[in-house]
Amino acid sequence: MSSPAERYAAARRRAAQASQFPALDEFALDLGFDLDDFQREACQALERGSGVLVCAPTGAGKTVVGEFAVHLALQGTPARPAVADGGEPPSARRKCFYTTPIKALSNQKYHDLVDRYGAEQVGLLTGDNAINGDAPVVVMTTEVLRNMLYAGSATLEGLAYVVMDEVHYLADRFRGGVWEEVIIHLPASVTLVSLSATVSNAEEFADWLVTVRGETAVVVSEHRPVPLWQHMLVGKRMFDLFHDADAARKHDVHPELLRYTRDTVRRLELGEGRSAGPGAGRRGPRWRGPMRPDIVDRLDREGLLPAILFIFSRAGCAAAVQQCLAAGLRLTSPEERAEIRRVVESRVTAIPGEDLTVLGYWEWLDGLERGLAAHHAGMLPVFKEVVEELFVRGLVKAVFATETLALGINMPARCVVLERLVKFNGEAHVDLTPGEYTQLTGRAGRRGIDVEGHAVVVWSPETDPRHVAGLASTRTYPLRSSFRPSYNMAVNLVGTVGAEPARALLESSFAQFQADRSVVGLARQVQRNTETIEAYGVEAACHHGDFDEYFALRVAIADRERAIARQGQTQRKAAAVASLERLRVGDVIRVPSGRRAGLAVVLDPATGGFGEPRPLVLTQDRWAGRVSPGDFTTPAEVLARIRVPKHFNHRSPAARRDLAAEVSGTGLDRHGGRRGGRSRQAAGEDQRLSQLRTELRNHPCHACPDREEHARWAERSRRLEKDTEELRQRVAGRTGSLARTFDRIVALLTARGYLSADGGVTDAGRMLGRIWTEADLLVAECLRRGVWDGLSPSELAAAVSVVVFEARRDVDERASLPRGPVADAVDETLKLWGEIEADEAGRGLTVTREPDLGFAWPIYRWARGEALAKVLASGHEIDGEMPAGDFVRWSRQVVDLLGQLADSGGASADLRSTARQAIAAVNRGVLAYHFST
Repeated sequence: MSSPAERYAAARRRAAQASQFPALDEFALDLGFDLDDFQREACQALERGSGVLVCAPTGAGKTVVGEFAVHLALQGTPARPAVADGGEPPSARRKCFYTTPIKALSNQKYHDLVDRYGAEQVGLLTGDNAINGDAPVVVMTTEVLRNMLYAGSATLEGLAYVVMDEVHYLADRFRGGVWEEVIIHLPASVTLVSLSATVSNAEEFADWLVTVRGETAVVVSEHRPVPLWQHMLVGKRMFDLFHDADAARKHDVHPELLRYTRDTVRRLELGEGRSAGPGAGRRGPRWRGPMRPDIVDRLDREGLLPAILFIFSRAGCAAAVQQCLAAGLRLTSPEERAEIRRVVESRVTAIPGEDLTVLGYWEWLDGLERGLAAHHAGMLPVFKEVVEELFVRGLVKAVFATETLALGINMPARCVVLERLVKFNGEAHVDLTPGEYTQLTGRAGRRGIDVEGHAVVVWSPETDPRHVAGLASTRTYPLRSSFRPSYNMAVNLVGTVGAEPARALLESSFAQFQADRSVVGLARQVQRNTETIEAYGVEAACHHGDFDEYFALRVAIADRERAIARQGQTQRKAAAVASLERLRVGDVIRVPSGRRAGLAVVLDPATGGFGEPRPLVLTQDRWAGRVSPGDFTTPAEVLARIRVPKHFNHRSPAARRDLAAEVSGTGLDRHGGRRGGRSRQAAGEDQRLSQLRTELRNHPCHACPDREEHARWAERSRRLEKDTEELRQRVAGRTGSLARTFDRIVALLTARGYLSADGGVTDAGRMLGRIWTEADLLVAECLRRGVWDGLSPSELAAAVSVVVFEARRDVDERASLPRGPVADAVDETLKLWGEIEADEAGRGLTVTREPDLGFAWPIYRWARGEALAKVLASGHEIDGEMPAGDFVRWSRQVVDLLGQLADSGGASADLRSTARQAIAAVNRGVLAYHFST
């Protein structure tokens, strides 16, 4: 306990601080808790008139600093000292803009500030909402502020503070450049408050902020307000990852955990060696980790709920809930179940009943009432919002989530479980980075509720506890700029400041700042890689001959086989589509593969124009349903014809039985005798491939007994050489790279008439400057060429969807389109894209992404008023129908672009009118609910 003298000294210090920082003292009185040291340090810097960068862990309370900036603005405190001689006195009414990366965060922060300061003092501006936009405090998405800056909006008058929450989003490769645009273009009189997760290069980022914004204080806190304990679950046993805090700092894994996992791996290996009998030669006993229901039950018994269990798969999240339901888990009391049902029913009243059934509402509600839920981007937004609300209130106890939950709204838990340390990033399965691990586990431990948080990693034989210790101990990750000039940015910059000053602005970006510093490190990496490649070459050397030459033949063969396979797949798909379009009622065909393989009779050819033909058939096994071109590896061949009764009811079991008997009575072979031969024959007929294989067999190295070992080293060398060449190109292009890219973009825009020869912005350029989408130039070209003129509202929605949609995974075959005007408009769009791509490639620019046709059918059918079930079933998805959450998200982006067309000065009056009609047609059902919230 402190002495009276120490208490007196502390009181004197507090009094001195209160007199030095009166605004902070007043602000702190209303908080209801004591400020942490880092919060006080950052707020004091703000009150002194300095900008501030705050880096602290998730849940540490960074937003208090942003809220203090709001307080300063409302108190009329000047952000920068007033100009001394002849300067204007500071305005009594200053403004603060609070920016967030996503709309959900904006909505949440708006409600928080309204609760504190009142609705008349706070506004909200997002793509969906505009509330009290002239208020002294306005919460908005970062893109809205960027657009204001380029448009010279009057709303910027009196702006004193800008809070950039989650500023580490500037590393996002799709949207990160917006943060840098805002930081660079904000007036010098504006004080910037940057709030970031803990990053390892905070000083580097702050150095850049000083160069572009002036004085900026850096406040870094590594302290978590709620301690986090790390564990590993090995089978049914839970181990601490570290013995104590000192071991955690040294990355020393708990000895008992290491011993137990090594013994487990050894037992598995011995089990494999002993496997004999009928299963001999196969892998031995596989490791079976704890079942998901068992994990949740274990957490419940140990008092570790509520918990978030991260599963890096949408399907895995949904399956986990079903597994827990099947196991009979129930985590809620009768009173909690009643409250859950009340909340859910109040939130879904606006969604039509038939849509709720399609969306799996009843199964979802059953899980919620038992305290279980999934959370991922494929869910309907309102379903996700309900899960978030119930979880924060402690009514839902276990949420199975993808990593998207780690970014965004405040949804902390007592415990976080990681099922695996590998995730699919859209291209390949990759290990979690230390930064991703920190973000995910940062959700554990609720400030003011939990004494400590817990992170649990589920062990498997592929998981090394020492690797987990490295992830857990690496608390920070570097912030890397993703900024690059775009066409829209170029015309806005040139129109605002002129071409030469625009180049200088780009050279002041964080991207260029980092590029100039990184060339030395890249050059060293190139040298190390070159030495490694030489060592690989020694290992790959073969005394029979030139192994590099032999390996090049293997690579050429593999490339040729892939090209033939892609070509054959496209041709097979086209042939299957054409054959299905020719079918008539009564045709007997053979479905060559899949669950419905065998003979079938056509009941309805379904050639009415809804995309790919999907005839209704009855198989000899009495199954009735629609088949698609994907069910046919070869064209559908009419083998016979039988009579189908005129009013045949395929839902009648008796009718199906009688007609299926007729199909079987044709005497045709169920499977036929030609399976897969055609593709092999086609591959064998390729002369170039035959020649390469002959050269391979005749090469001296082909006879080497160690050729596969040599090949492994050669493959490593090839991959590293590819990586090294990319590094060399990056070194060559780093210095002044953004300015060079900008010059090329300006040249392209000048050649296409968006900029004049003297560096001015043309009418077409001003139109381009108001288009905010990744394919901005392609949209502008479509408007100038009248590609979308004359379309109906539903046709326009389908046509514009191809420039915003991007499938989650690559699909080899091209999606189908509604015939007629939509197909014509998309063909014209693709031609324009081809011209732009050629122009970009010729100038050394990153090419505009190719239009994706996969969303045309769903949005077309939705805008025509069709049922949600049909709309989702028409999505061009690998895994079946389109998830409702994806449908809503892409529909919102189509509506956003349609809104830009409706307001575009470059669009005809008819097109603007049609765009408004299309927006009205799309905003119904689940979309109408979303836009009303």
